[in-house]
Amino acid sequence: VMVTATRQESRVDQLVADVTVIRRDTIEQATGRTLAELLAQQPGLQMSGTGGLGKSSTLFVRGLEARHVLLLVDGVRLGSATVGTPSLDNLPLGAIDRIEIVRGPMSGLYGSDAIGGVIQVFTRRGGDALAANATAGYGTYATINGSAGVSGSSGPLRYAIQAGGQRSDGFNALVDPANFSYDPDRDGYRAANLSASIGVDWAKDQSVGARYFRNRLDAQFDCGDAYDDRTVTVLEAWQVDSRNRLAANWRSTLVAGQSVDDSTSTTAYGASRFRTRDTRFLWQNDVTLPAGELSLAYERREERLSEDADFPVTSRDTDSALGIYRVVQGPWALQANLRYDHSSQFGGRTTGTLAFGWRFAPGWRMTASAGTAFKVPTFNDLYYPGYSNPDLVPETARNVEGSIAWNGAAGEARLGLSATGWHNRVSDLIVFQCDANFACAPQNVARATLEGVTLAGDLVWRDTSLRGSIDLQDPTDDATGNLLPRRARTHGALNLLQRVGPATFGVELVEPGHDLRPALGPAGFEQRPGVELRHPQHPGALAHGTTAANRRAAAAGMSSP
Repeated sequence: VMVTATRQESRVDQLVADVTVIRRDTIEQATGRTLAELLAQQPGLQMSGTGGLGKSSTLFVRGLEARHVLLLVDGVRLGSATVGTPSLDNLPLGAIDRIEIVRGPMSGLYGSDAIGGVIQVFTRRGGDALAANATAGYGTYATINGSAGVSGSSGPLRYAIQAGGQRSDGFNALVDPANFSYDPDRDGYRAANLSASIGVDWAKDQSVGARYFRNRLDAQFDCGDAYDDRTVTVLEAWQVDSRNRLAANWRSTLVAGQSVDDSTSTTAYGASRFRTRDTRFLWQNDVTLPAGELSLAYERREERLSEDADFPVTSRDTDSALGIYRVVQGPWALQANLRYDHSSQFGGRTTGTLAFGWRFAPGWRMTASAGTAFKVPTFNDLYYPGYSNPDLVPETARNVEGSIAWNGAAGEARLGLSATGWHNRVSDLIVFQCDANFACAPQNVARATLEGVTLAGDLVWRDTSLRGSIDLQDPTDDATGNLLPRRARTHGALNLLQRVGPATFGVELVEPGHDLRPALGPAGFEQRPGVELRHPQHPGALAHGTTAANRRAAAAGMSSP
């Protein structure tokens, strides 16, 4: 069962979207130390990092950037309104119960940002029985991590609480002494997190609940001096909800939630702080019809910003109405999403998706879909002093995709195979351009076509399981014909697990592709994997590896020629 693809509980085998569910047991068996590393092992997803643990990492979904992917934690948007990218570096695996991934345009369900898809993380919740858990690890560079928690229920009450932390001396990610940012010291980090949930079933089909999450990351980085440069990022999210069955065929959900991204960078040049607050209110009604289910919802989003850069605009509101119709009749499945968003900055925008599924033979299934999506410019894009453009308009996308899958058995073995192809056209793509005098600003000048196919398979035979995927893609700048920066035409992952009595042994391989190479941007500047990024608060300095500084610089697209 998953909820992200339909905004209500649905069986995975009845969904027509391209989805993946990562359960808690899979998280525990995975060798990935971070959420980004775990996600990079999934079909259609590629990761890029700027250093070791605690440093900034980004995710590409079907060749689209991290800013085109919406990250939710228990339904609450998580990320910075100034940068516009998800905060993957601030979500510890120990706090996560499961992860749901939906690929493809999801603005028809979630509004802005969901051009490439949605990743939703669910924190741990209470079960029927009292349970406790604890993990601990040690690694090179004096790296230590640990996590512990307890969950359970008592009558109508369900509860869970989880706490954890990580520390490391780190290493020097920037090794070239000629680089302006070079500093030979190690760049360590410290992190601590807490998550909690509580729920009460106060009557049959009537419940209320609350959830809270907090993570504090203190990460050092190099900024071209002997100063102890560091960024402290505090991420918080809370949500309260009431879920009620008002009639035999009518369920109502009321939700209020908020996330806070508070980041302070301190260097020899001074300190800068960016704090964004994203508040959400939702009223959703799910009605069972004689044929199918209809969901209608109203959603309000309020973005607030406080920063040291004196932006002329520090708030915007979005009011949204959406409808979802789903029907499953025998071998046929259909889902139609339609959403209207009205922004106080950009006016109205209508998006939607239409998808079909057909089980045409035992074990065989085909799906096809078409959809639209959009992303509004970030506050950095619009208002950062000296590096912004207040005339930017939202990016838009049109996507078509199809898939074929087979699941069956061969003797004692269970086998699943799938192939998914997509074609996504993104217009008004925001690209950071510099002229001959290095006057730089983002512009709506580019168009990109992202197309490809993902082949995936999994095999379970007795105590052995094997899972693998390969992405063959062509994310191209339409104006130049060049491969978009930091993408690979091929990307693959392989996972093998062998159970021996009470123990499980595993090996994983992630192959980013040998054709990952520089690409020329619209201004003719070479953009390379791992290129140093100019610190946007101090344009004369270069920052490498810092969570907040690199996230802001990467969002601005700033790089050295």
